[in-house]
Amino acid sequence: MLTRRSLLAGLAAAPLIPAFAQVAQAASPSVFNTGGVAINGYDPVAYFIEGKPVEGSAEFIADWDGATLRFASATNRDMFLADRERFTPNFGGYCAYAASLGYLAPTQPEAWTVYEDRLYLNANLRARELWLKDVPGNIAKGRANWPGILDA
Repeated sequence: MLTRRSLLAGLAAAPLIPAFAQVAQAASPSVFNTGGVAINGYDPVAYFIEGKPVEGSAEFIADWDGATLRFASATNRDMFLADRERFTPNFGGYCAYAASLGYLAPTQPEAWTVYEDRLYLNANLRARELWLKDVPGNIAKGRANWPGILDA
């Protein structure tokens, strides 16, 4: 039963709802980062050149959409700067498999794939295993979800 007291309480709370809704709907950063450092501080170029994850150095850095990428060498940093499109991980460095399912997940350096000259990172080795079952299909699903899942 609606009483005058419950009606007044509801009206008093109504201005707070938009404020909470904005907080709940705040967009995620476009690049996976921890403390401003992208992709756990690993060098994205090394995946291509060395075929494995290599920790970057704070000495060799570049900006990537407001996050700092670290590189193992000045050469790798310069390669990145010359061809950002090729070397930036897809889906902002978030888990590519999670993106294909419509959500965001952080990544581990050891769970990665270079496919058609593009880098894809995954949350863990199990997610990578699932990702590898249908890479082209998962890329298509991830692209359909990206970048909308940043706002979810």
